[in-house]
Amino acid sequence: MKLAEHKNLKIAITDLPIKEKDKLLLRLIAKDKVLTEHLHFKLLEDESDLDYRKENIRHNIESQLAELKKLNAKEALAKVRKMITLVNHFYKVTKDSIGEVELKIFVLSVIPVEYKKSFFGYRDFGILFSSFYIKTTQVTINKYKKLHEDLQFDLAENLNQLLSKIYSSKLAPLAESSDLPKEI
Repeated sequence: MKLAEHKNLKIAITDLPIKEKDKLLLRLIAKDKVLTEHLHFKLLEDESDLDYRKENIRHNIESQLAELKKLNAKEALAKVRKMITLVNHFYKVTKDSIGEVELKIFVLSVIPVEYKKSFFGYRDFGILFSSFYIKTTQVTINKYKKLHEDLQFDLAENLNQLLSKIYSSKLAPLAESSDLPKEI
């Protein structure tokens, strides 16, 4: 049920006494962890907290790099998905699109792209990893293109380094077939 479809409900909610609205609002917020964290960020944190959050994510990812190099493709895919999910959560909480693009470029740049094959199972996780990596790069480029041109200028060098890393690896054929640009 959408609130826009029920105009009478909307009017009734706005007519509620302030104490009752506050109780309802707090109950609703408590049911959504991301919303709670977003409101905490918006109401109680400042620019330095945003930088702290970004640095915390960078540190978390850097601490996993040594282990990541030892994994097979299946295990690496799971870890890298968690890293990207961490960045997506950062965006949901902060609504910082610049930070999201910056962090995704960072993640994609520092993680290795070649892993040992897993000999057990029927799936080729190397292909799944490669596909995930290229799709995540495409999504990042699309978000990059939506940023202001000054911000794009600041991130262009890192993004071009990422693209050159892709095209100088075994991912190049998949990147070409996915129409991933060679340079921004």
